[in-house]
Amino acid sequence: MVGMDIPTTSREVRLASRPHGWPDDSTFDLVETDVPELRDGQLLVVNDYVSVDPYMRGRMSDAPSYVPPFEVGKVMDGAAVGTVVASEDPSVAVGASVVHGLGWREVSVVDASVARVVDTDAAPASAYLGVLGMTGLTAWVGLTEIAQMRGGDVVFVSGAAGAVGSVAGQLAKIRGASRVIGSAGSADKIAYLTGDLGFDAAFNYKDGSVADQLGEAAPDGIDVYFDNVGGDHLEAAIGAFRPHGRAALCGAISAYNATEAPPGPRNLTRLVGTRVKLQGFIVGDHSASMPDFLAEAVPALDDGRLVMDETVVDGISHAGEAFVKMLRGANTGKMVVRLT
Repeated sequence: MVGMDIPTTSREVRLASRPHGWPDDSTFDLVETDVPELRDGQLLVVNDYVSVDPYMRGRMSDAPSYVPPFEVGKVMDGAAVGTVVASEDPSVAVGASVVHGLGWREVSVVDASVARVVDTDAAPASAYLGVLGMTGLTAWVGLTEIAQMRGGDVVFVSGAAGAVGSVAGQLAKIRGASRVIGSAGSADKIAYLTGDLGFDAAFNYKDGSVADQLGEAAPDGIDVYFDNVGGDHLEAAIGAFRPHGRAALCGAISAYNATEAPPGPRNLTRLVGTRVKLQGFIVGDHSASMPDFLAEAVPALDDGRLVMDETVVDGISHAGEAFVKMLRGANTGKMVVRLT
């Protein structure tokens, strides 16, 4: 084995219990464990950043879903980027930075076949969990492949100051939208959207009716809706659609911690007359699109058309706290946990 500074123990976050409603301190356990020996084809990775993402809330439940639930007493896997400190695969050198799916721990033993080497000279390591990672790909796929956005479209993005929403709105502008509108939950975030990110309009959903505020921001209606929220935002978008509108249904964070089923949109019959298309999607089905996405996103990030923003929480012991803050909308851009 070729290696350097080989750790023998690691701390990891495990699911202690399945939450009913909002997760809290009792949901997570921080455990120290021994690092296993590497086998052929494996890498030892010291994680630099770990991602916390909304979909993880669904995995805390044991309800049937598109992805297996987290097991109580087992580590909460998720995306991470780290440095290879030992390698038993000749295709990945010690010192390389890799993205993988064994986060929520300080040290990961990763099969080289499922690790992706990334260039941290081209962008910071954490970018590969956010704007240049699955987060950015989610935004790109939702706009281009699901909603089939065209130049001149009016685009509405809910949860627009979050990880996916902030990229979706920027990509819409880059791709020639005539107007991009975002919703968020604070005055600071509204200023961020219309200032730093170049949205044409934004509103605070806490200030009043979402439908009324969207109507003011888009008096002539919308063509594309990128949905991260669901609930009253989806109902408002359905009411604002012009004929042949398209919605990419990415998430419904407004309902993730609800203890009772939220009411559905009350205006679904409007979809018939407007011939609107609503389509849900899972980014994992579109992994083959990553090269196309990066071909557009990397130059845009390099020349400043695409802005990278993130909220950083330090230490694996604060991963659960970072996760709950993200669910409550405390982040601007991508929420990540920095470990080194």
